[in-house]
Amino acid sequence: MKEDWKFQRRRARLVEELRKKGITNERVLTAIGSVERQQFVDPAFLSRAYHDEALPIGMKQTISQPFTVAYQSQVLDPKPGERILEIGTGSGYQAAVLCEMGARVYTIERVRGLYEHTAPLLRSLGYRANCRYGDGMAGWESMGPFDGIIVTAGAPDVPDSLLKQLRMPEGMKPGGRMVIPVGGREQQMMTYIVRMGEDTFDRVEMEAFRFVPLLGKTR
Repeated sequence: MKEDWKFQRRRARLVEELRKKGITNERVLTAIGSVERQQFVDPAFLSRAYHDEALPIGMKQTISQPFTVAYQSQVLDPKPGERILEIGTGSGYQAAVLCEMGARVYTIERVRGLYEHTAPLLRSLGYRANCRYGDGMAGWESMGPFDGIIVTAGAPDVPDSLLKQLRMPEGMKPGGRMVIPVGGREQQMMTYIVRMGEDTFDRVEMEAFRFVPLLGKTR
């Protein structure tokens, strides 16, 4: 119990740090304050679980910086019950935050070792995310269309296959939206995309980030 209390204090401090950095969505902050990030980090980095930094998780992958997770979640702003596709399960931390926000989460991981570790981890923690091992660039067509897609790796451009899996507009309601970092290996621009029609998409570039690259083939 003492250890859990210690982590609760650290989560509370992290939430306040993110608030000061510009995260204003209270649902996002509540989710960050609820997810036990120490469950998703490598044990060697347990003492840094609530530092606002990315950490190695093996297989040349990282658990994203909490600010990045909060930022993408705030931009996407998933509503309870919405179908959200995540490209790049990684540690499972982002998927857990989306679940805490009430989304119906579908998540794809291309690295088999990560998938085999993260899928059962999410289940053991009570997160009902639908996990799949496969090519994230192809999306998950059989489970679409999606209200939102969140891509947690840097892409040189926006895959057409993902755009086509965004929900179409319904009356006055805009279509599905996507949050994806687009650019080269050194830096990407966080990009927000909303489907406005069959082949029409509204696109806004936001701030610069640095992600691991989005790759297509599984391994």
